[in-house]
Amino acid sequence: MIRHKVNDFNKWKNTFDEFADVRKSYGETSFQVMRHQEDSNNVYLMFEWDNEENARKFFGSAELKERMQKAGVAEAPEINFLNQADRGKL
Repeated sequence: MIRHKVNDFNKWKNTFDEFADVRKSYGETSFQVMRHQEDSNNVYLMFEWDNEENARKFFGSAELKERMQKAGVAEAPEINFLNQADRGKL
C-alpha cells in the first residue's frame, strides 16, 4: 500500500495512467486508486505484482522517481509491502 500527497489529482492521475505499460513491464498485475474523503489530493494505492522482487525494483527505480516528480507528488510516498491475510465478501 502506498500513500502520498499530490498537488493536483487530475494531473497525477493522467501521469499514472500514462505509466501503465512501464508498471506492467515490472510485473504489476492490478491496482486500486483511492482518495481521502477530506483531502482528495491525498492518494492511497493498492497494487498486486507477480512477485515482491519486481515490486521492490519498480519502487526503487529512477524511472518512477522521475514520473512522480512530473506528476506533482508533493511529498515522499509512504510505501508498505503487505501480504494478504484474509479476504471475504458478505
